[in-house]
Amino acid sequence: MNIYACRGLVLCSTTRYPGLMAIRILTAAPQVDSQLQRRLQQDSIQIAGKTVFINPFLYWRRFDSNTDRWLREPGQLREDQINLNRARFYPEIDWSLLDAEQSALKDAAVEMFLKSLELIGTFHPELTAGQLLEVERKMAVTKKRAFERWVEKAFRRRLDAEIKDRKRFHRERFWRNWKEWFGLEATHQAMGPFIALVVLSGFTGWSIGVSNFSCPAIFSPSEQNVVR
Repeated sequence: MNIYACRGLVLCSTTRYPGLMAIRILTAAPQVDSQLQRRLQQDSIQIAGKTVFINPFLYWRRFDSNTDRWLREPGQLREDQINLNRARFYPEIDWSLLDAEQSALKDAAVEMFLKSLELIGTFHPELTAGQLLEVERKMAVTKKRAFERWVEKAFRRRLDAEIKDRKRFHRERFWRNWKEWFGLEATHQAMGPFIALVVLSGFTGWSIGVSNFSCPAIFSPSEQNVVR
């Protein structure tokens, strides 16, 4: 079976059956187009004949490194600003019933909403207040779960990085303490006799082993017969 790439999007195959490749191209290409259209509809909105992306990551080509880090890292906005906008994006939630983890996740999602709206207003300064409200409404419907998944992954990455840094810190501190302990004068004085004893014991054991190995060779053949 041979594999071909069709327009860089669809993998098509040819087999011994004639016409099968053409059928797969005709059926797979519309499926890809429909998926792209559906994703584009979820990530954008048409306002006054112009396409406005509501997915903030679609503006990444226009970001600098600071803006990219500001968007991707939770905790960039003030806590009071997030608390004031909780009911704006989650009117159905009673925040007093959420535990600490759920509350942090929802707060980070609210932060993503605020950041996204700020970016859209920056890249589309021609939008009016009513048009921005229309953008916000569609964003609240289509991007809420996507933002929650994104911030959940961001928290997981941050936790993994903190664990990794903590392990590296403990490892470096362990070796640093050992180096400092070996560098002490008292350690040298205590280790000197111990090292000498180890060396002496090793030399003694080696001498005994050599002497035991050499003893049978000392006897002459006649002496060996007498012993037998």
